[in-house]
Amino acid sequence: MTLADLKNGEKGTITKVLGRGAFRKRIIEMGFVRGKEVEVIKNAPLKDPIEYRIMGYNVSLRRNEARLIEVYSQKKQEPLPSSHTVEENSKIPTEPNPHERPRWGRLINMIRNGGGRHYTDEAPDGPHTFRGIERHRRWRGRRFNRLHPGEAPDRDLNKNALQKIRTINIALVGNPNCGKTTLFNYLSGSREKVGNYGGVTVEAKKAQFRVHSYHFNVIDLPGTYSITEYTPEELFVRNYIFDEKPDVVINVIDSSNLERNLYLTTQLIDMDIKVVVALNMFDELEGKGDTFDYETLGRMIGIPFVRTVSTRGDGVDDLIKKAIDVYEDRDKTVRHIHINYGTEIERSITAIQDRIKIEENFPLTDIISSRFLAIKLLEKDKPSEEKIFRHCANRTEIFHETAAEIMRLEQLIKEDSESIISDAKYAFIAGALKETFRPARRPRMTGSEKIDYIVTHSLFGIPLFIFFMWLTFQMTFTLGDYPMAWIDTAMGLLSAFVSHTMPAGPLKSLIVDGILAGIGGVIIFLPNILILFFMISFMEDTGYMARAAFIMDKVMHRIGLHGKSFIPMLMGFGCNVPAIMATRTIESRNDRLLTMIIIPFMSCSARLPVYVLFISAFFSENKGSMLFLIYAIGILTAALSGILLKKSLFKSSDIPFVMELPPYRMPKLRTITRHMWEKGAEYLKKIGGIILVASIIIWALGNYPLDPKLSRDYEKEIFQTGERYDVMITAAQKKAVNNNRTFTAQNLLREKGERINLLKYDRESERLSLSYIGRIGHLVEPVMRPLGFDWKMSVSIMTGLAAKEVVVGTMGVLYHAGGSDSKETSTLINNLRNADNHREGRDREAALTPLSAFTFVLFILLYFPCVAVLATIRRESGTWRWALFSALYSTTVAWLISFMVYQAGKYLIGIL
Repeated sequence: MTLADLKNGEKGTITKVLGRGAFRKRIIEMGFVRGKEVEVIKNAPLKDPIEYRIMGYNVSLRRNEARLIEVYSQKKQEPLPSSHTVEENSKIPTEPNPHERPRWGRLINMIRNGGGRHYTDEAPDGPHTFRGIERHRRWRGRRFNRLHPGEAPDRDLNKNALQKIRTINIALVGNPNCGKTTLFNYLSGSREKVGNYGGVTVEAKKAQFRVHSYHFNVIDLPGTYSITEYTPEELFVRNYIFDEKPDVVINVIDSSNLERNLYLTTQLIDMDIKVVVALNMFDELEGKGDTFDYETLGRMIGIPFVRTVSTRGDGVDDLIKKAIDVYEDRDKTVRHIHINYGTEIERSITAIQDRIKIEENFPLTDIISSRFLAIKLLEKDKPSEEKIFRHCANRTEIFHETAAEIMRLEQLIKEDSESIISDAKYAFIAGALKETFRPARRPRMTGSEKIDYIVTHSLFGIPLFIFFMWLTFQMTFTLGDYPMAWIDTAMGLLSAFVSHTMPAGPLKSLIVDGILAGIGGVIIFLPNILILFFMISFMEDTGYMARAAFIMDKVMHRIGLHGKSFIPMLMGFGCNVPAIMATRTIESRNDRLLTMIIIPFMSCSARLPVYVLFISAFFSENKGSMLFLIYAIGILTAALSGILLKKSLFKSSDIPFVMELPPYRMPKLRTITRHMWEKGAEYLKKIGGIILVASIIIWALGNYPLDPKLSRDYEKEIFQTGERYDVMITAAQKKAVNNNRTFTAQNLLREKGERINLLKYDRESERLSLSYIGRIGHLVEPVMRPLGFDWKMSVSIMTGLAAKEVVVGTMGVLYHAGGSDSKETSTLINNLRNADNHREGRDREAALTPLSAFTFVLFILLYFPCVAVLATIRRESGTWRWALFSALYSTTVAWLISFMVYQAGKYLIGIL
């Protein structure tokens, strides 16, 4: 039977992993190897994918991929297939190497006899005792002693030289969701994003700090389960270690999931580099009642272990001290070992290694361990094959020897060579943990499983997800209304103060009508931005984002996308730039490109000010629901675009859905608040940078040329209107004194103000229309008029190409009716509501109405990504072709959808 045949709650033991290629390699590395017990946790709400528990952690697979894993289930009472008997499974020879000297007594005997693996301290001239390690180190001088050009190999001279070298380069390596970036933040005091799901760290992050008289350069490498070739991150981590040669690699391990995390550690051992293991989240291991003798394990594998809780900083200072000791070669635990894979596998490794380790290939083997290369060749690792092809003089002999050894092993053990190596590594890990790790008795259901029972329930999962999204947008408005009103009032008072204290002139107009109108129209939306990022950060840090991908995978699969595409798309609600960078976690290049193209349809926070502005002006009674509708339209457009593009430009075979479901964790309020404020600070920087410059440029374009020739003498009309109303008001006041009534005079006074303001608005509108920005707007208006946009809206759209926040700043300048001469300072929202109410005839078609406002918001949602997004697409795709395609495609989609909505709305309004 296969893994897909098991029902919820049932368990099975893996007997064979079918399939081939990258998928098979990935799931084997994640622990799906023969002899491991797997339990079915639940099906996704749409019955696909399926959540499983293996090695103490949860992972999801699609049903068709689970069918490639054969299992034996006692509950089903199936006979164990004859091809997978215990004898067959034990064909990896376990007899000890006759040249080996036994050490570590009972521990090594247990590993040899129980786990079937052992290790040696092998120096170039054969196996040695502990004293042989020094000869081994001298033989591999540069790698162990870190000698520099001109240094003598004398111990004292080397010690004196090392004392002068106080810069240590450290690389952080670990599985996704192991707390690596949290440790990086604590070490460096930086503010990198931390999320409770894999793939947050999508590029290497660097920082520097000084401690204990040493200068540290720390780099946070992408999270990876191994260093093979399955994802770009894995290859990047491997190449970085070999190319940059960090002094010490800190391997961050999730202490609550040792067996799976130690797989990467075994690969680092093969690489023959200096490693310190940080047992992160050690409080979770102790909280479950487990006991772990990590010191014994460290002595066994020659790598020091340090317990840490990076969220609190516990053990971090000890970790740094240990890194210094390892760097200075004074830690007694450190020694190089070889994981012994058994007689037959070791024979193959040695045969290949002998071919690689010749004098002509020293330029390569001085950088990369020949043993590591031999093991990777047995695993059919393509990047290693390319290195051999480029750098080895006897490449033909090496490849011939590799092919012969692979064939010999596969015929002997009846398994492919990749699985043979993975099985051997996991057997070594199991043997080591059997001696050093004691798990406590587990409860029937963990806290995460209790939450998942509801959150990923087949009936409630999708409605809850929709509710959480709606709640996010509703809170964005509900909680943001109060501080938004405070900032609006403050900006109004500031503008009024400047208007009344500065003398009339260009400088006053620049400050009031340009800078304050442009920046003031944008800064009032800062509270909404902060609340949106707070909610997104909360969902990321709790672990809900991974569940959202699990819930939505089947939907994403139907539209031709991978379930992992859903996480970058959700990240796009915050900012499209990091969301596009997060697509690196998607293995298929076609799926990666497709996700990049449709992410801009996921409304980023830069567009939020535009939505809040128009929703507050025209849809104030249903703010949260309207905002939710806008975001839903973006998601729907992305989905339909995915279907269209997948069937045309991005045809490719389905990529398996393999993703860890991390346990829920209570996020730290400090972390969420810090991330929220960092995004707010970025928003303020934009206001002080690009938006300020754009506001000044737009003001200049709107105020020049000076004194354009207007069609009417507005000043004369304003004077005559004032005089006429003054006569009428005086007469009404005399009549009111005789009749004890004053309401007629008050009505005339109010009507006088309205008429004069209307004339001023007409004067300002005509002046703007004749300005440089008006001429540009009128040039573009014919293309935009079918969508219900006038020239002002068209200009605002054009300025949004640089950054979407500039749209609001532009409108703050263009719709500042009355300018600094107004007796009352009205908000941009009120200006938009009342801007075009006096229009007649054809101009009335371009007036701002709820329909044209909704169409405008749709266009802003869907059109041209900002310049930063295009630059990111170009960098991630490697060519401008896809960046330009994204700009053209999204703008075309925006125009077509806006056209259909506006024309259909006009038709329906005409019927009604």
